[in-house]
Amino acid sequence: MSKIAVIGAGAWGTALAIVLGRAQRHEVLLWAYEKEVRESIAGTRTNALFLPEHRIPDCVSATGDFPTALSGVEIVIGAVPSQHCRRVFAELAFYLPREALLVSATKGLEQDTLLRASEVISEVTGARYRIGALSGPTFAAEVARGDPTAITIASTDSKLAETVQREFSDPAFRVYTNDDVIGVELGGALKNIIAIAAGACHGLGLGHNSVAALITRGLAEITRLVTACGGKAETMAGLAGLGDLVLTSTGALSRNRSVGVELGRGGKLPEIISSMHGMVAEGVFTTDAAVRLAAAHQVEMPITEQIHAVLNGQKSPREAMRELMTRTSKSELRTSPRQQVTS
Repeated sequence: MSKIAVIGAGAWGTALAIVLGRAQRHEVLLWAYEKEVRESIAGTRTNALFLPEHRIPDCVSATGDFPTALSGVEIVIGAVPSQHCRRVFAELAFYLPREALLVSATKGLEQDTLLRASEVISEVTGARYRIGALSGPTFAAEVARGDPTAITIASTDSKLAETVQREFSDPAFRVYTNDDVIGVELGGALKNIIAIAAGACHGLGLGHNSVAALITRGLAEITRLVTACGGKAETMAGLAGLGDLVLTSTGALSRNRSVGVELGRGGKLPEIISSMHGMVAEGVFTTDAAVRLAAAHQVEMPITEQIHAVLNGQKSPREAMRELMTRTSKSELRTSPRQQVTS
């Protein structure tokens, strides 16, 4: 049996541990920061705090100790929120086996540096390790339940991608490979912003026309930033782009969409966040970083900019929607170099 560590026992990390454990082909170590999560898994084989109602296989062990979690592991999966990624990997770097493969399953951007999660991990570990990024349309509860799911592992190291594909795949979890790490990670991070906007549409009582337009134009602005950063436009037509965007913008299980719904209903962000009981809506943190990243690359992202204003209390969701609809008219398709960054 291969040995795999999952760092982070939130809903997504726990779901990945369940996937890896259900075929009984791996010994899985799940590092959990919260003592109550470790005790819940040990006592009831469930993560009562973040993913109740889904049994965790017996081959998955929970620990809060990095030496225990990382001893002899072949693959290390990072599934912590983006704002904790640097700190956690700085603490565990000393215990990483030299030949371990690192996989980031974090969807977000670091606030101070605007780095993607795999870049943060590479920087913290001294760029000594082979790294990939795992992303796609996934609700943790549905993955844990065994619903058919497709996801992408992106790496410039084809052997790493093939290894992860082989080790993670089962009849309910299909893994595709991709060499566009930039596109896969940015797609996974930026779609959360559009999901907040889509939720706000619902909270405002708007219909399917509005959400469809928002998703389509959201994909256009995400693609502009992805390509400006060196990613591939075609990646945005795949699982980590359109697939994840549609899921997160329309699914009731989406935390980011839920934040938008409450904003559209007139809720205040601090109260909305506190009501989530420790669950993280990455889009709230990613929006500011995305606005600054877009400015650095001179890419206009009107939906992202409006959501940034809403989250900062500068506009109401209805005002933001009105401004989006009354912008200067443009061609839908790129027809000039300038429109590549401003359409």
